[in-house]
Amino acid sequence: MTDSMTEARAHDLDRSDPGWRELFLVPPADGGDHTESAYLAGNSLGLQPRATRGQLCEDLDDWARFGVEGHHDAKRPWYPYHELLTEPAARLVGALPAETVVMNSLTVNLHLLMVSFYRPRGNRVRILIEDSAFPSDSYAVRSQARFHGLDPDDTVVRLRSEREVLDHLRTDGDTVALVLLGGVNYLTGELMDIPAVTAAARAAGSVVGWDLAHAAGNVPLRLHEWGADFAAWCSYKYLNAGPGALAGVFVHERHLDDPSLPRFEGWWSTDAATRFEMSPVSRPPASADAWQVSNPPIFAMGPVRTSLELFDRIGMPALRERSLRLTAYLEGLLDEVLPGRPVELLTPRDPARRGAQLSLRVEPPHDAGGLARRLRHEYGVITDAREPDVLRLAPAPLYSTHHDCWRAADALAREVS
Repeated sequence: MTDSMTEARAHDLDRSDPGWRELFLVPPADGGDHTESAYLAGNSLGLQPRATRGQLCEDLDDWARFGVEGHHDAKRPWYPYHELLTEPAARLVGALPAETVVMNSLTVNLHLLMVSFYRPRGNRVRILIEDSAFPSDSYAVRSQARFHGLDPDDTVVRLRSEREVLDHLRTDGDTVALVLLGGVNYLTGELMDIPAVTAAARAAGSVVGWDLAHAAGNVPLRLHEWGADFAAWCSYKYLNAGPGALAGVFVHERHLDDPSLPRFEGWWSTDAATRFEMSPVSRPPASADAWQVSNPPIFAMGPVRTSLELFDRIGMPALRERSLRLTAYLEGLLDEVLPGRPVELLTPRDPARRGAQLSLRVEPPHDAGGLARRLRHEYGVITDAREPDVLRLAPAPLYSTHHDCWRAADALAREVS
């Protein structure tokens, strides 16, 4: 490597740009010469904040102390607990608090939202998704088409690029009922032009929703301003709320008081002020809370709240700036060590068109899964593989370091020839 790409240089950069690694628990290294892992898999599962255990135990202690009275007497009363998450979640995605709620898991939320927003009529029945959509999104939209008595092979249109989406909306927009795309593509790490696609979909008369699983906590978002009809995201990747953590929902305010909009309802869909009147007819509030069905799981909400406190304290502008520096540094390292090797960078090189992820396609005789295992067990570098040939590296700005990036590039140079 050149002098600017040495291990010593990585340490120098970390001294001037340290991030917030001390706030997280970093897994020990399985192999190599370092105690901690170089953890570059936060796009799959984020690390545990050190504050999570203590704050979760406080909620558990209140259960032991109060029993059912914890709904009102706990340190953080359970009855309105979900409201503690609403405003920080709204700030994170650029929404109004009334447009935001944390509930369920991502695909469950997508289904609940499509009950309201996928309403095929006449010739307008198609659903546009990206061809490389995460499989769960594909399964969800195909099952929604079948639910409406439609053939998913005809109804779901898979397009390979943002340009194809915009072209389809321009030429065949009158057939499109729903555009549902990933804000950041899980496989390539490409950041979609969310405001441009949203504007094009609405101009074509289509509903537009976004899966922000790889965008929330990764890139700045302004959902209210951009005008999407709905969005959903998970909290276990860049938001570091734990495996299977509760997800978030956005519903634009123009839909919040629309009595004609169909919606599944349950105990938590009705107005909290009248919930215990035990009326047989729901009176939903004019907010995203109306899309809730069941009472929220308190011990699952605690880690989300802890995580959102960190994002509020640090702020997405600072995280985005550090993310750009880290990802550019990793890209420079890979450019130096990988030429002539059977590896191709899939992620756009324009920093404005990507988040904190670089995806590499590896060629035979290498395979992504085997390479990821060697990186972990021989070098202590944790990445994420998508079979058969994509290795994903995500230097999350909260806790990843320049030295993590250096270790990953050095290990790849040793393993891929």
